[in-house]
Amino acid sequence: MEEHVLLTGEKLEKSRESGVIEKFSYDNNIVRAFMIASIIFGIVGMTVGLLIAIQLFYPPFNFGIPYTSFGRIRPLHTNAVIFAFVGNAMFAGVYYSLQRLLKARLFSDALSWTHFWGWQLIILAAAITLPLGITTSKEYSELEWPIDITIALVWVVFAINTVGTILTRRERHMYVAVWFYIATIVTVAILHIFNSLEYPIGLWKSYSIYSGVQDALVQWWYGHNAVAFFLTTPFLGLMYYYMPKAANRPVYSYKLSIIHFWSLIFIYIWAGPHHLLYSALPDWAQSLGTVFSIMLIAPSWGGMINGLLTLRGAWDRVREDPVLKFFVVAVTAYGMATFEGPMLSLKNVNALSHFTDWTIAHVHVGGLGWNGFMIFGMMYWLFPRMWQTKLYSVKLANTHFWLGTLGIIFYALPLYFGGFAQGLMWKQFTPDGVLVYGNFLQTVTQILPMYMLRALGGGLFLVGTLIMVYNLWMTAAGGKFLKNEAAEAPALAKKFTGHETGWHSVLERKAILFTVLTLFAVAVGGIIQIVPTIMIKSNIPTIASVKPYTPLELHGRDLYIREGCVGCHSQLVRPFRSETERYGEYSKAGEFVYDHPFLWGSKRTGPDLAREGYGNNKKQDSWHYLHMQDPRQVEEKSIMPEYPWLIENTFNAEDIKPKITAMRNLGVPYPEGYEDKVVAEVNKQAEQIVANLQNEKKIKSAKDREIIALIAYLQRLGKDIEVKENVSLK
Repeated sequence: MEEHVLLTGEKLEKSRESGVIEKFSYDNNIVRAFMIASIIFGIVGMTVGLLIAIQLFYPPFNFGIPYTSFGRIRPLHTNAVIFAFVGNAMFAGVYYSLQRLLKARLFSDALSWTHFWGWQLIILAAAITLPLGITTSKEYSELEWPIDITIALVWVVFAINTVGTILTRRERHMYVAVWFYIATIVTVAILHIFNSLEYPIGLWKSYSIYSGVQDALVQWWYGHNAVAFFLTTPFLGLMYYYMPKAANRPVYSYKLSIIHFWSLIFIYIWAGPHHLLYSALPDWAQSLGTVFSIMLIAPSWGGMINGLLTLRGAWDRVREDPVLKFFVVAVTAYGMATFEGPMLSLKNVNALSHFTDWTIAHVHVGGLGWNGFMIFGMMYWLFPRMWQTKLYSVKLANTHFWLGTLGIIFYALPLYFGGFAQGLMWKQFTPDGVLVYGNFLQTVTQILPMYMLRALGGGLFLVGTLIMVYNLWMTAAGGKFLKNEAAEAPALAKKFTGHETGWHSVLERKAILFTVLTLFAVAVGGIIQIVPTIMIKSNIPTIASVKPYTPLELHGRDLYIREGCVGCHSQLVRPFRSETERYGEYSKAGEFVYDHPFLWGSKRTGPDLAREGYGNNKKQDSWHYLHMQDPRQVEEKSIMPEYPWLIENTFNAEDIKPKITAMRNLGVPYPEGYEDKVVAEVNKQAEQIVANLQNEKKIKSAKDREIIALIAYLQRLGKDIEVKENVSLK
């Protein structure tokens, strides 16, 4: 550790001469609670992840009911892993290290427990609402508005507790880890609030206030930086505390820490648009995202190097100490992921990788390797200390390490190969200029063995985690938990009398100024990217032929969102010959001006649907009916789940009226009083679809079935630009 951070030995004696020694205690109880919650929800999240991995090659594992279908439980998996497993572990690691770095008990025990129970309530709400289909569909931000408000309030509690601890500290200088904790608190608050601005139309339903391109930009400004400031910066802070502790070595370079911190938080916030390359987003925003993503390699690798070189002189212990093994692989996975991210932001690489399983592999190298292994190493280090004993079994910990490492390999490598295969197959033409794989399903069945290996990798990772649970349980059973750990330190001197080591040393003593500068560093990029896109109308030109959805189509769109269809189907045709040949005209910004929220998607497990309702892609209403009833009726090798409940469930046209009002208030040009015509409009369009089903396949259906509304929506997709001569820019 750095000399000025730890107040021990001779330095403590000198401090005793000049200041009053205060006795206090560290709160380990709240740390234990967050760790146990992390472990429990980690097992749940990983189990759901294994389930959806199996569903991708064995559809019967969807069980034919809505609550376990892939589209509904995929966001349950991501939320459980990110916010429950990783989030709880992050809070545990922050609260343990923060007290010792600042030589102060947490600001308020009451706030600590409000934070804990509030966060578990949020997780419970997510676990209930997502399988019920209550979702906004926005990736990593699927939870509906009452839960969003609760998240904001609980985050404020966390912020007050953390900042209060910083302000009441006994160690004047703030160590590196604390910088990253401050950046996390400030930035996650900004991201969550602005991305979650929604128009409620009921307790569990809302529409994003942004539309189309604007919504996509704000969402991926949030989505990319949720990875940056929830899954990265706090874990870098944990790395800077726990790795030196475990290795008993000081951080390699204090100066590199300064460069790493400020450059990382400034650059990261600009990189979101690289998720939207070759989309309808304005080119200038795409280019900014690419440039800053490439720049991101430098600070990211600076942090990785600082972490690994901290172990200099301790490499002989890495072979024997499972804690250090987990940390080494975690930091290495961080380096791999932060090299690959900028590489995937290069347009020529993104043209191949986007919408494929390559992206899934990339994300899980970071999630399983960086976050997962950092958490495992931290827990193996914390449990013996908090329970005042030795780790129950080093051998079991090493077994966990190797199972986890093999799990990552078996998970990621098959998906890399699968992603390469998908991207190349989608683009392959015959010498005569015809798509080799004109049927999208051919590109899916080709990589099913990769999905099986991915499930094997996930299973190995889960088994390793279960071994850890047993090992930690036995460790706790063999020790005695230290609820309040006694500590003492000199009171914080009113005036700093030590030797200044530079401008940053001065800044570290001024917590409020440090926080303000952090806020400025992360806010600049977001303001420059988002404000022009929202405020300057010429950035999003409208198209005269694009009209609002009919009431039935709007309801069908909400059903599409409820079932999580966006998790497998994109609605964005990129300007490549391979895509326009397969799907039709490439997508333009003006097509999406009435879409609240946008539904471009980020993965194609099924074909793109942006042009589903026109041209060669248009299918009969009966095809859609049979496809939703049982996809194997129309595509023998389909891996899509069945949706029989759509055929059985009914809807009430009266319930669509508030949706029309909400959309008008958000700027969609429905005329005043249109609500009075909703029921008649719904009945008219629904009766036509019912008649088509009868005429095409002798299918009998009532007009108030959910399947009718969904068919109306699917048949609408792309129709607004079907007749090219009708398209003109306003």
